[in-house]
Amino acid sequence: MSKPYADREVWFLTGSQDLYGEETLRQVAEQSQEVARLLDASDAVPAHVVWKPVLKDSASIRRAMLEANGRDDVLGVITWMHTFSPAKMWIAGLDALAKPLLHLHTQANVELPWDTIDFDFMNLNQAAHGDREYAYSLTRLGVSRATVVGHASNPAVAARVGAWVRAAAGWAATHELRLVRFGDNMRNVAVTEGDKTEAEHVFGVSVNTWGVNDLVAAIAAVSDEDVDALVAEYEAAYDVVPELRKGAARHDSLRYAARQEIALRGFLAERGATAFTTNFEDLGELEQLPGLAVQRLMADGFGFGAEGDWKTAVLVRAAKVMGAGLPGGASLMEDYTYDLTPGAEVILGAHMLEICPSLTTSRPRVEIHPLGIGGKDDPVRMVFDADPGVGVVVSLADMRDRFRLTANVVDLVEHPDLPHLPVARAVWKPRPDFTTSAEAWLTAGAAHHTVMTTNVPVDTWEMFADMARTELLVIDETTTRRGFKDQVRANQAYFRLARGL
Repeated sequence: MSKPYADREVWFLTGSQDLYGEETLRQVAEQSQEVARLLDASDAVPAHVVWKPVLKDSASIRRAMLEANGRDDVLGVITWMHTFSPAKMWIAGLDALAKPLLHLHTQANVELPWDTIDFDFMNLNQAAHGDREYAYSLTRLGVSRATVVGHASNPAVAARVGAWVRAAAGWAATHELRLVRFGDNMRNVAVTEGDKTEAEHVFGVSVNTWGVNDLVAAIAAVSDEDVDALVAEYEAAYDVVPELRKGAARHDSLRYAARQEIALRGFLAERGATAFTTNFEDLGELEQLPGLAVQRLMADGFGFGAEGDWKTAVLVRAAKVMGAGLPGGASLMEDYTYDLTPGAEVILGAHMLEICPSLTTSRPRVEIHPLGIGGKDDPVRMVFDADPGVGVVVSLADMRDRFRLTANVVDLVEHPDLPHLPVARAVWKPRPDFTTSAEAWLTAGAAHHTVMTTNVPVDTWEMFADMARTELLVIDETTTRRGFKDQVRANQAYFRLARGL
């Protein structure tokens, strides 16, 4: 199986010291290479794990960390103290490290050779206390890291390492992210506002605005030949309603949607951008609000936020990268309305047009309907139901003194037909139950725009938040009203203190 991040590396750094002699250090190198090989060979680990020579002193540790920092293709570093590596040696290197860190607490052997253990074996296999020495310094220095425990041959260990690699890839993606806002955000809306300068400091994302009519000019420059080719692609990939097909009354609307897609792709590519926003209140000379184009760009991995919501666009892009190669998908989502039947409560989520087809394995329909807002022509969009299964909805909100991520684990469910709702949609039951979930979400002040992902579990989001040193509130089957409220209060104190004066 090819690795989704085949062009990226994770460095495997092993700690030891010169105390044990050359023969022991030779064995350390061989055994640590085998651990790295096991992880690299696992399909669960989506980037290459690259072994580096054993580190035995402070200077070499610091050089390794600085070298990792300077390599754009390095997602992060995995560290393991094979023998006893005095942790003061690691202080300068840990202070210098700017990439995500995973502490793997493992050992070379699975079972102990009880009948043959001697003190040479004990000298060689000291990770049980070597890693504790190292972890003490990590905690004392306040180093953000993930900790994974177990033998590298254990699939559960490889899965945890893989989840961390995916989080690190999301972290790298936000730091490489250029986001184009076409116009501003929706007027008078609070939660879509945010500090773009602080976002670049925390997440690395560069958020800037272009005029909508810059996009209009790009649309006007699209050739008819390119439109013909893309329209043919639409008709092959989707169930296009008769009124939009060639020769039909509304075919020009489908062609305009194709022009929007071609222009958007070119505009974003020219600026190296992988996320964008639109706003129905700021459409300039656009003939219709982009719907189909946005859905297809998201399906290809672009981040998107509606109504100028750039923070959600960042989350969608991060989720796309973290879920690369896995079944399922990620999309902009919005909680719209509820079925409050006692004991069977569900949430109906949708948006005006822009839900990503990666949430379904069905063949979408391409339709055209009035929008009712925006004052433009009827927009073209894909219509489908999201597949049942487990998902996570994640919000990013600016809480004035920090950003807050809120995640709710949900179960997407089958639902009755919606013959008069001409948009893509999802229906879900939030965990632990509707009332607790909704109360917790409101207590958190989480946003109404989210990313819904069906292939990035909440543990990966937790690792991503740790890398960003950003608050994450999780709502799942363990959540209680009282406990969640207490957590929000405690977090307010902790994150304000953690930022310093």
